[in-house]
Amino acid sequence: MKKHQKHAKLVKPQIGNFGRNEIAFVGAPCDLIQELCKNLTGGFDDINCTYIDADHAFGDSTLPALSSNELIDKIKFFRHDKSAMNEFDKKISLSDQDLVLLNGNHFEAEKQLVFIHPKKEASLKKRLNQLIDIQAFILCEGLGKPFDWLIESIGQKPVIKIENLSEISELILKSIQKPTIKGLVLAGGKSQRMGTDKGQIEYHGQTQVDYLIGEFNKAGIYSYVSCRPEQYETYERITDKFEGIGPYGAILSAFQSDPNAAWLVAACDLPRVNSATFELLKTQRDMSKLATCFYNPETDFPDPLITLWEPKAYMKLLEFLALGYSCPRKVLINNDVKMVKLENPEILKNVNTPEEKSDYLGLIK
Repeated sequence: MKKHQKHAKLVKPQIGNFGRNEIAFVGAPCDLIQELCKNLTGGFDDINCTYIDADHAFGDSTLPALSSNELIDKIKFFRHDKSAMNEFDKKISLSDQDLVLLNGNHFEAEKQLVFIHPKKEASLKKRLNQLIDIQAFILCEGLGKPFDWLIESIGQKPVIKIENLSEISELILKSIQKPTIKGLVLAGGKSQRMGTDKGQIEYHGQTQVDYLIGEFNKAGIYSYVSCRPEQYETYERITDKFEGIGPYGAILSAFQSDPNAAWLVAACDLPRVNSATFELLKTQRDMSKLATCFYNPETDFPDPLITLWEPKAYMKLLEFLALGYSCPRKVLINNDVKMVKLENPEILKNVNTPEEKSDYLGLIK
């Protein structure tokens, strides 16, 4: 008998207890952890970083729910209080953060930095089963090496003195994972103004869909065709799961298929886009932003259909959809994105009608 599957099998984003990149500081008094994290976050100018701690009014012996946290983004300071947060609330509220640092006396994380502190040796032994991915040992108060029993249990790890802040910072930044870029050729439109499938028009001696796939390959990006279920059946494709909302649904469908990738989307009605365009977005990429996109001087807005969307954009796109908006440009305008100005903004010109097609073909003859 076939086993009943109650829930759809969705690909889940690689998120730990709090965020995609999280590190708990374990094995030291809370005040020392707080001071070190304060100094560290003050130097992380190019990423969104959160430090999470418990409300110490309850005392060190309790493990309260996340009721107080510090959100530190560059020189801005925020405090958000909520009576209780479940495991889903935590991940949702921190979805735009590149790095989450935690006081390991209260919270667990997928990765750990372990302090070697004389007053916390007994406490550290009790937490041994939490030390699943140690990044380094941090020596405190003149100690020359990690505890022998810890080396026997865990093995050798990098050892850093607590005063070497730059070395600790560098190690943490290297632990941040860089999402892979995948390409998406937007070819699911009905082409009502053109009167024929825009993905099948030949501007460069082959169909526009085939041309863009080839240009993605030149840029070292594996790509997929975004389309309706009845289209492009012989291609590597992602069919629309969010129907009736145009390119917005195509981008969401791509993230649903792989929420851990960054998606570089390119509409098939942009015949001037090529591998150099993709390479420019790659080199200008800022992973701390929601997306890296081009400024379109014709509209005075970012152009959403030749854009590199980071994984953190998935949840934001869903939030806007829940509010009744399905315009990817609106998402870019109202979020922190990196906007790149092109030397030749003609690259962003659409070809949507037979007249525009004739004009373009006349230019390239």
